[in-house]
Amino acid sequence: MTTHTSFAVHIPGADLEPDPLDDAQIVRGTPEVSGKVLWESQDGKQIRGIWQITPGVVTDTEGDELFVVVSGRATIAVEDGPTFDVGPGDACVLREGDRTTWTVHETLRKAYHITLP
Repeated sequence: MTTHTSFAVHIPGADLEPDPLDDAQIVRGTPEVSGKVLWESQDGKQIRGIWQITPGVVTDTEGDELFVVVSGRATIAVEDGPTFDVGPGDACVLREGDRTTWTVHETLRKAYHITLP
């Protein structure tokens, strides 16, 4: 759903679409990812949406992102950087190129804004 008008969405109840992980990203468990793009800039460099992951351990290389956790809990370890726990109500900033390992303890749902290079 991309829109050029103002809107509101109920994040906890939003219907999400499956967004399968690359098998190489899965470290442990059988985590499943789903999401929904709510808005994308015309040049595709700014994306806002909802993302969810079920328990497990995965790796990722991040974009420049700000997100707020709506539900669930995870520990995020940034390679050569900090490790932090996130849960409902926490805001997190990840930098472009951060290599991360996500240990998802409880299904995590977040609202995000990503800026791509």
